[in-house]
This record gives sequence, C-alpha cells and structure tokens, in this order.
Amino acid sequence: MLKGNINLNLYKTFYDVARYGSFSKAAEFTYTTQPAISKSIKKLENDLETELFYRKSNGIELTEKGRELLFYVEKSYGNLLTAERILLETEELNRGKLSIGIPSNLYSCYLLDKINLFRKEYPNIEITIITGPTTYLLNQLEIHKVDFIIDTAPVINMNSDFTIRKIKDLEFAFIALNEDKFKNIKSIKELENESIILPLVGTFNRSNLDELFLKNNIKLNNVINIHTSEMIIDSVRNNMGIGYILKDVVANNLKNKEFIELCVKEKLPNAELIIVYSKKFLTSAPKKFIDLYIE
Repeated sequence: MLKGNINLNLYKTFYDVARYGSFSKAAEFTYTTQPAISKSIKKLENDLETELFYRKSNGIELTEKGRELLFYVEKSYGNLLTAERILLETEELNRGKLSIGIPSNLYSCYLLDKINLFRKEYPNIEITIITGPTTYLLNQLEIHKVDFIIDTAPVINMNSDFTIRKIKDLEFAFIALNEDKFKNIKSIKELENESIILPLVGTFNRSNLDELFLKNNIKLNNVINIHTSEMIIDSVRNNMGIGYILKDVVANNLKNKEFIELCVKEKLPNAELIIVYSKKFLTSAPKKFIDLYIE
C-alpha cells in the first residue's frame, strides 16, 4: 500500500549501504552502528514489501528491485544536490562546481585547453572530469553526477529532457610511423596486406569503416582490434601497424612528424562531436562554461 509520509532517512540509509557495499562500511562512514543500519533497511523492506539486498556470507548484493530503487534514489539525490548548487552558486562564480562527462580519447584533444582557461578565469570552481563509455556517461547525466556530456554521435536519447547539440565535424584518418614505406599508400585497397589497427568491431566508428571496406570489396588479412585511442596510438608508435583514429586525437603527433597521415583517395567516414545536457538542471558554472567554450 502506498504511503504519503516518506521517511527520507530510510532512503538515505539504503543509498549509503548500496554505495559502500556493506552494512558495516555504511555504519563506519556515517558514524552510526551496524544494528541501526540493519534495522533501517529491514524497515524499508517491510514498507516496500520487497527484498532490497541479498545477504551473503561474503557481503551483500542488490536485488533486481534494489537496483531499480537505487536508480531513482540516486536521481533524487542528484536533484537535491543540483538544487543546493543552484542556491549556492553565484553569477560571479566565486564558488560552485563543474562536472563534465567525456570519453578519454576526446579529453586531451578537445577539452583540456578549455578546462585550463576556465580554471584560470574561475579558480574557485571545483572541476570534475568523468570518463567512460557513452551509456555510462548518459547514466551519470541522468542522475546528475555530470552537468553535461561531450561525445561523438550518435547518442541514443532515452530522456526527453536531454538536449543534443552538434559542436563540430570530426575527421578520421589512417596514420602510420613517419617511414618511407607508408608514404606511397594512396588507396584503402593497398591496406589489404598491411597490419591494420582498428577500433573494436561493432562500435559506431568501426561499423562505418567496415561498410566502406565492404563497398570497395576490401578484405583485410591482418587486423588488430583495440578498445581505446590511446592504445591505438601506442600500437602505431611501436610499429605494430597502420592505425585508424580521429585526426584531432593525433594532431600533435602529425604536427611534430612522429606520424604521417595516409592520403588515400577514398573519402573516409566522419563523425559529429556533440554536447548532451538538460537545460533545466544546468547551474551557473556549466552554463558559463558552455557559453564561453562550446563552439
């Protein structure tokens, strides 16, 4: 039966137990006792008429219903933190927070210099950068752990509150060590017998490239599939083959002539750099950052 009088303390205890992964750790970090924690969780489970945790000899684990509840509790907690920030942050930004979600490969080539400028202009703003795959970053945006996401399209927008806006186009390139044997490659057809380092199969960037290979009847014979751009760069640097990567990510490597770009005649797939955010939850600091630095 639904009750109108919600005991927020019970939900706070549930959140702490889920976050710390045990009753004893939740008690330790919240300066209370384990019996008190256990009693609160039992009370909440009775009120909701469902089990929230599996009790095991080696610890606890959220049940399916527990995971569902945690999503909404985290989101509610994020709403409260956002409300607090809205009230505390000033237009002058002499205090406040900024949290951005971005894949690690885009941080150094797109965001790093902007963060540095913003930090110098507003030194009292606490800045947090969270990296991870798109699905993880969207979840962090949903529960207000990040203020906005910068990523490559497409992003499946399951939340009607999210605004998705294009920032700019991004180009991909095949890169190799600055050696003569690579300089005469003028077509992707010539890659068939080379060692090629590609993003993982099934990723958006890889799928577009595979379509291009299929269209041109190209069958690669020596492929290394790698998860991150940083690992692709390291592999190219160690002469393991020709890499496929965003040009912006290796701009400095191309500029200092450590790598060369293969000038193939075929037009390679491109991508869109986008920003994802919820307008109604943007506080002063992220609003200012977007106004100043998002092109």
